[in-house]
Parts: sequence; structure tokens; C-alpha cells
Amino acid sequence: MIRLRDALRVLSKSSPYAVKTERQLEKSDALDSIKDYLYVRTDIEQDFYDHLKSLSSSEKKVIFLCGSSGDGKSEILTRYQNQFQHQAHFHLDATHSFSPKETAIERLNKVFTDYEQGSRSLVVGINIGMLGNYSEEGGQERFKAAIRSFLRKSKQQDEFIFLDFEQYPKFKLAEHYYSSRFTEQLLHRITAENDNIIRQYYDKEKVADQPDAPLCKNFDLLSIPSVQRIVVESLLKARLIRDQFLTARSLLDFIYHLFSGDGYLSENLFTCNESEIVAKIADFDPALLRTKQLDQFILSYKLGIEEDAFEEFKVTLKDLGFDLRRFRSPESMIRLFYLLQYEDIGNNYHHRFRIDFSDTLLDKYATIWRLHRAPETAEAKQELRVFYRDVLLTAVSKYNNRNAPQLSKDELLLATRGGFHIAAQVDVKQDNAAIKLAAQQEPEHVGYFHVWLRVAEQPLKKIAININLLGLLYRICEGYQPNKHDKNAVVLLDELVEELHEIAGKTKTLFVLRDMTRYRAHDPEGDGSELEVSGG
Repeated sequence: MIRLRDALRVLSKSSPYAVKTERQLEKSDALDSIKDYLYVRTDIEQDFYDHLKSLSSSEKKVIFLCGSSGDGKSEILTRYQNQFQHQAHFHLDATHSFSPKETAIERLNKVFTDYEQGSRSLVVGINIGMLGNYSEEGGQERFKAAIRSFLRKSKQQDEFIFLDFEQYPKFKLAEHYYSSRFTEQLLHRITAENDNIIRQYYDKEKVADQPDAPLCKNFDLLSIPSVQRIVVESLLKARLIRDQFLTARSLLDFIYHLFSGDGYLSENLFTCNESEIVAKIADFDPALLRTKQLDQFILSYKLGIEEDAFEEFKVTLKDLGFDLRRFRSPESMIRLFYLLQYEDIGNNYHHRFRIDFSDTLLDKYATIWRLHRAPETAEAKQELRVFYRDVLLTAVSKYNNRNAPQLSKDELLLATRGGFHIAAQVDVKQDNAAIKLAAQQEPEHVGYFHVWLRVAEQPLKKIAININLLGLLYRICEGYQPNKHDKNAVVLLDELVEELHEIAGKTKTLFVLRDMTRYRAHDPEGDGSELEVSGG
């Protein structure tokens, strides 16, 4: 008999159902039905399907479905292979050959040759790395040229179509919320109240002779919309802050771990040595936060100091089916507070910590990212002015002038010699025209947004701002001095400062400062033949 844990195991990366193969239909079973029920059609699959439907016998085309291992290429390809086998030849995995005496590139050479000599279109599932390898080592020059154009993001011939998973972001940033369509739809399918195969197994598990109580409780928790929202937010943090690469297979395995890990969902989300995603999310464990309220709670818990409100709250948790013995530490309880922070439970003791759990940086990043995608409204223009003036340019000034704090915001320290500071006046402003053009032409990338600056009429190179660099900018504005731990973000800041130095070094007027003494050196001809010095 299939139990709930068995049904959910189809999500695990170790399950034989993790990778779609050409299993014949007569071999399908109950677990196949569960896998089919849980299947979520993605945007890239819809575009792939649309291209397949447009194939004609009069005009051959090559469709490359490209990405990384585990992103779902084989699942998509096998779903449509039989339906479109007369219109196109499907080469499912270009990473491998079919003979030990043949390399993957040699197999691709043959596949491409067959296409050139045949009458059908061609569909190829291929990793980005293999595309790069073929562009260097392949034997079909026309295909190599097309692949190189794709990798360089150049214009493609109509014959070649490249669908890249990287161009279909897993997350969307909108006003006041973040979303992950794939994750949200999958969680909804698993926990839906009606017409849900999985819930049938859940209902049977609850009344079994020896029910899997922790698994059922985790199912209850993941059925709560606000808890699903926290799961999505945690994934977004892992993606943005820790640069965690997310594929369909890794997300499915992550969700399986949330259900089936050793603890309750609140523990499984932050503690695991087996899940690569959880290992990154663990960096955002709310139990690591240091605030006055949380520290007092941890101390009272460890000293055994009872608080009436907390004791009453625990009674409510017990009535809801939680086994309090599983909360062996104050950290475990804090994780539960965090997971249920948007839910009303008993006396709502856990709500007192909600302010400690707020993540303003993620909200700021989402807001500024969104403003750069839609900069035309009056509100957006005002908010962008505030960001560029009070955050970006203020941080750049404080960072560059950290050894000469007496300089004003529009003055740039160029060098220090013998105790004298040499500076120039540089009028840096946001480039509104470039911001508007980028919003219209640049593809969306949730991992960063570009900022655009100019000095007078000279535009500066665009700068990619990720969430880590944004956080550093805010901290610099508050007086923080970057150190070796910030080196990845500081590199981007240094590139901007270096470009400003190059422009400022060509100015005709420099300022020389020492303590409170200031000199102005002006070169009217700009060639050093005449120098006017004033001040003192």
C-alpha cells in the first residue's frame, strides 16, 4: 500500500521518477499518476510547444532547448517527442553519445549532418557547457557559427531557435511582494483541498493505525498560504544573497525535504546537511538573529524561567497537534515563531517577535529593482531621485572620501601625498535617459539591476547592483567602513570610483587640502603651461 511518504517521494532527486525517461506507457503505475498530477507547465515549455506547433515540412528549423543539469529538459522533451516525431527528430541529451567509442561531440556532428541531409526539423536538449564545447570543437561550421552567435547574444538566423532556461527567471519581483510561479503552483497542487491525489493519501495517513504524525503536521503547515510565502521568500534570499542556483529538480527535492525531514517544517527549512538549498537558507536562520527580545527569550528558556503568556501559547500548540518534545531548544521555538508569524494562534505570543524578523533589505531591493523596470511614473521618478541622491551617490562619496571627510559630496578625493589631499569637483548625476531606455530594451534579471550615471554629458559605464552591493551601499551611508569580507561587492564599487577618477583627473581645477587649509589650483589652458593658485 502506498503511504503519504511514498507518494511524496516522487519529488526526491533520488527517486527513479526524478528524471523523465522514455518509459513506455504500459509501465506507468500509481506513482506515475502522482508525478503527472504534480507536473507544472512552465513558460519555457509553453514557448517550446508553440515553436513545435509552428514547424512545417517546407521550412526546416533547429530548436535548442538549453540549460543546466536538472532544470527539466528531459521532462519537456519526452512529453512532446511522440506527438511531433513526424515533424522533427528529437536528440534528447547532447551531453552523451550512444557508443563507448563515440564522444558526445562526434554524436552531435552526426545528428547535425543527418539534419542537413534530411527533410525533418531537429530538436536538441543540450547543456550550456556542451554548447560552448561544440562551438570550439564541433565539426559542423554552420552550427558552430549559430551557437557562437547565441552565446555572444548576437542576432540569430531564423532557422535556429535557442530556448534557454536562464532567460526564464524562477522569481518575479512586483510591488510589495515576490513570487515564484513554479514553486507556488507546485505547493498548491500538493496541498489543494479538492481534486488532489496527494490529499487522498494524506487523509488516509491521518487515520492509519500508526500515522506518520510529523509528516502530516508538515503537510498541514505547508497548506497555509502565509507559510508558502515564507518558503518562497527563503528561496529568493538564497538566490539573491547566496547566489544559489535553482533548477526544477533541486526545487522538487527541496520541497520533499520540507515534508519529510527529521523535524517539523520550521526545522527542516533551516537545518539540513543533505539539501544544498537548505544549506544556503540556513544563513538566514531566524535563530541567528541577535535582538533584545530574542536574546531575552533564549536566556529565559535556557534558565527555565516560566512566562505565563508563553506557557499558555504552548498549550495552544499542543492542542493543535504539535509534539512539544520536538522543540528541544529555544532556537527551535524561534524558528516556529518565524514560520507562523503571519498566523493568529491562541494568545499570539509569537507576534511580539515579528518586528525582529522583518527583512527591510529584501523589500528595498525589490522596490528599487521594480522602479528601474518602470521608471516613467511621477512616483517612480521621485523614488529613483531619492535612491540615486541619498543612497548611491552618498555611498560613493563617503567610500571614496573616507580619508578626507571634510570634502563635500560633489568633491572627489584623487590622491593623498605628504599629508595633503588632492581633490576635484565632479558633478555626478543619474542618467534618466539611459534608465528609461534600459527599461524598454534590457531583459529582466532578478539577480541585479543596472544603475546609470553621467558626469555632465558623458555617460558612465552601467553598474550591476545585486542585493549584497545594495546592502553595502546602505551600510556605508550609515557610517560603515568596508572590510575584506565585503570584497566581492567592493570590487564593483571600486570600478565606478576608478572611472570617476579618470574623468576627474582631466578637470582644469584641483583642490589641495590639509587640515582646515584649502588651496585652489586652476589650469586655464589645460596643458600645465599656466597655473593659478588661490586660497590658504
